[in-house]
Amino acid sequence: MENRMKRKTGNLGIALLVSLLLIVFGTAQAEETEPSADEPQDEMSQRMRMIAQDDKMPELTARSAILIEASTGHVLYARNKDERMFPASTTKMMTLILALERGRMDDIVTVSRHAEGTEGSTLWLEEGERLRLEDLLYGMMMVSGNDATIAIAEHLDGSVGAFARHMTQRAHELGAKDTNFRNPHGLPDEQHYTTAHDLARIAVHGYRLPGFEDIVGKKEGIFPWVHDPAHFLRNENQILWLVEGANGVKTGYTDAAGRCLVSAAKRDGVQLIAVVLDSIYMWNDSIALLEKGFQMVEPKKIVSGGTIEGTLPVQSGRKKSLPVAAAEDIIVPEFKEGDVTYEIVCDLPEHVRAPIREGETEGTLRVMLDGRQVASTPLVAVESIEQKSFFLVVWNMMREIFHI
Repeated sequence: MENRMKRKTGNLGIALLVSLLLIVFGTAQAEETEPSADEPQDEMSQRMRMIAQDDKMPELTARSAILIEASTGHVLYARNKDERMFPASTTKMMTLILALERGRMDDIVTVSRHAEGTEGSTLWLEEGERLRLEDLLYGMMMVSGNDATIAIAEHLDGSVGAFARHMTQRAHELGAKDTNFRNPHGLPDEQHYTTAHDLARIAVHGYRLPGFEDIVGKKEGIFPWVHDPAHFLRNENQILWLVEGANGVKTGYTDAAGRCLVSAAKRDGVQLIAVVLDSIYMWNDSIALLEKGFQMVEPKKIVSGGTIEGTLPVQSGRKKSLPVAAAEDIIVPEFKEGDVTYEIVCDLPEHVRAPIREGETEGTLRVMLDGRQVASTPLVAVESIEQKSFFLVVWNMMREIFHI
């Protein structure tokens, strides 16, 4: 009887433990997904009353939001875009950018005790563990590993404080001047803040860096270093599955920040970036923004590859002039609302000297908008031009000197 009672008591304890774990993990999961249908609507009702009458998307539940076209920075929609907000884990975009700009992907990073003990979402890194920087970046962006951010910060700058100062400095250089970072992961700090517009600016720069899109757009994969028998990671950003052309970028959640998401999608050469901060339904908000954006923008080819764009005088050549052509097509966004005028500028030398080989780069064609370059392509020689014979070159020089 005593043994049976012990087994019964033990089973009851296990059942209670399992129930507790389900409650804990269920709550944690709910913090990263949509609220349940029966969640109180008081907060949403209050936000709806605060929305400006001229808001073009009043159905959005985010306190702050912005939608931009990346190549131009053109704002397609905004709500409280310059209000200072807590960014939560969207902070990790800036950590990724500094790592891509200042580190090498095959750098070996040693995990410190400080990194191992980082609170919040984790990769379960262990003190003394050695991983490639690239592996830490995938873990940091796919499953929001806070421990990875500390390891990266210490590797690049020796301390979290020094790295955070560099994060802020670089953000300001990118035009994100209403941003201040105190850590590389986004856990709450009163002096750790940004704006929706600044996060969009940071994301725009990210997409210009080699490797950024590969990392933030990775849906899932097998990684041998993952501390799990399956070695499997799946990106927490559901937008990658929910929106056509989705290619990024980062989720975030804390009690102080609410649900935050920087999302992105690219179709027919048009790259859109949406930011929602302190959103009740961040997935729905982000999908609505991106889909609305693609209704407002369409691609337009303004330069065709192979088209002659200019002619250059040739010195010492069997021909006196060289046609140059755009190396490739240039596609720019055309906006259905707003007046946007592109300018095409050809940067060419005053002349070129033979010999010249077909396909050689002789200049650059740049597409400008409001004084900023939004696209470019090389200008290349469309034919080969041989040099004149030595005696003919000397004869022409003598003619010029003696006016023969």
